[in-house]
Amino acid sequence: MRIRTLTIAAASVLALGSAACTQAEQNQAEANAEAAGDKAADVAAQTGEVVESGAMKAAQAVEEGAGKVADKLESNQAEAAAEGRPGAVDPATDTRVPAKN
Repeated sequence: MRIRTLTIAAASVLALGSAACTQAEQNQAEANAEAAGDKAADVAAQTGEVVESGAMKAAQAVEEGAGKVADKLESNQAEAAAEGRPGAVDPATDTRVPAKN
């Protein structure tokens, strides 16, 4: 019973509070809420751009690093194929050095 009374009292206070606001105050509150929403959307868009640019730079670094690794591996394979090491692949011809039986 006591909880029900408190609930009714709280609802009454909220109703009186919103009724006490003038239409101009309600309009101003709505305008403020819209402005805050617009600002939040702008900040979210900017944050997305920052994250995307960071991801782009990371991908470029990975691509550059992978290219260097590929160049080094290709050089190693060319050398191994020239020496006739079984299993090596000559990058110029894409042929594998056969195993010695």
